[in-house]
Amino acid sequence: MTSLTEFFNKPQDESLKGISQKNSIIKRNIIAYMAVNGECTLSELTKELHISVPTITKLVQELVDENIVTDLGKVETPGGRRPNVFGLASSAIYFTGVNVGRDNMTFLITDLQNNIITEKTDPTFELLDRPSCLERICTNIETFLAESDVDRSKILGLGVGMTGRVNPDTGRSYKYFTTSEQPLRELLEQRTGLRVLLENDTRARCYAEYTFGRSKEEHNVIYLHMGRGVAIGIVVDGKLYYGKSGFAGEFGHIPFFDNEIICSCGKKGCLETEVSGIAIEDKMCRMIDKGVNTILRERYDREKSIHIDDIIAAAKNDDNLSIELIEEAGEKVGKAVAFLINTFNPETVIVGGNLAAAGDYIMLPLKSATNKYSLNLVYKDTKFRLSKMSENANAWGVAMLIRNRIIGL
Repeated sequence: MTSLTEFFNKPQDESLKGISQKNSIIKRNIIAYMAVNGECTLSELTKELHISVPTITKLVQELVDENIVTDLGKVETPGGRRPNVFGLASSAIYFTGVNVGRDNMTFLITDLQNNIITEKTDPTFELLDRPSCLERICTNIETFLAESDVDRSKILGLGVGMTGRVNPDTGRSYKYFTTSEQPLRELLEQRTGLRVLLENDTRARCYAEYTFGRSKEEHNVIYLHMGRGVAIGIVVDGKLYYGKSGFAGEFGHIPFFDNEIICSCGKKGCLETEVSGIAIEDKMCRMIDKGVNTILRERYDREKSIHIDDIIAAAKNDDNLSIELIEEAGEKVGKAVAFLINTFNPETVIVGGNLAAAGDYIMLPLKSATNKYSLNLVYKDTKFRLSKMSENANAWGVAMLIRNRIIGL
C-alpha cells in the first residue's frame, strides 16, 4: 500500500476475486467494525466478520504496521490466556467538515473516532448566489486546511454542508451556484484535491444529533431545525432518510397556511412564512411600525436590523412582544409536528436551530399544540428534547458522513 488515501479512495471492484482484492475488502470491514464498536479482540472480529483466525490475525497485523490500527495490549479475563485488544489509531486518518451557513462558515477536522482535532469559524461570511461568494468558499477551505496542524496527506475526505436543496449523489446544490454545468462537488474536489461529499446542512446536523445524543432504544428520530428557515432531518431504522432525489426534509415548504405571503421557494402559504426566524423578524418590524411597545424599538429606530437572536434575547429579558411572537410560532409549528409524529411515529423529536435557545418559550407551546392535534397514543410514545449540540454540529455531522462513506459504513 502506497498511502492511506489510495487505500480508502480506490474504488472497490467486487467482480475481482483475487486475494489482494479480498483482503482489501476485509480490511475495510475491520476498520468499519472498530469505528462503530470500538476496541475489540481478534476472536471478536473473527466471529462478527465470519473470517478465519489466521486471516484476521494477518490482516490486523498489516493494519498495525500501516499505523491504522493500534495494539492496545492484553485484556484481563476470568481465566486462561489473555487476548490482545486492538483499536483504531486516532492519528492515522482525518476528515474535514465545513458548514456553509447563511451568515457564517464553520470548519473542523476530526479523526477516525469522530474526535474534533481543530476548528474555526468565519463570522464575517455571507452566503450569496454569486461567483465571488463561491470563490470565497473555496479560498476559506483552502486557507483552513493550509493553516491547520494536521498532515494534509492524512486528510481523506471533505464534507460540505449547505442550506437549501442538495443532492449528495449528484453533488449539486439546487439553490445556490446553479448556473454552472459542473457540479459544486466536482469544483471543490478540483480545488482541494480531496474526495468531497456535498450534504444538506439540516441533514448533517440531524446525523450529529442522532449519533451523539441518542439512547440505545432510539432508531427513529426527527430533528426539527428552527433557524431563519425551517427544515427537518429524518432517521429511519438508524439511517438518514433521503428520498428519491435527496430532497427529503423540506418541511418548511408544506402549504400550511391560507395567506398571501410569498415564501423563498416562490409559493404562498408555506409553514416557513409564519414560523421561521425570518418570519418572526418581519412580524416584529411590522408590530413596531404599528406602535406596539418592545425593548427592541430603540434598535429599530436606529435602523439596525433585528435578528431572531435579538428577539430571543429580548424574550429572556421579559419583553412581552418577543415572548408572544415566539410562543405563537411554537404553537403553529406544534400543529405541524403533530402531522409528522402521526406519520412517522418516532421515538424522539429533537428541536434545534436559533429558536431552540428560546427554551420553554418555544417548547411549551410546541408540545401543547402537538399534544392537542396528534393521536394520543402516538404523542405518548414520543419524547421531545432541545438540541444538546453547539454551533459546530453541522460541520461535525458532515465530517462524520464523509468518514462513513469512505470507510464503508
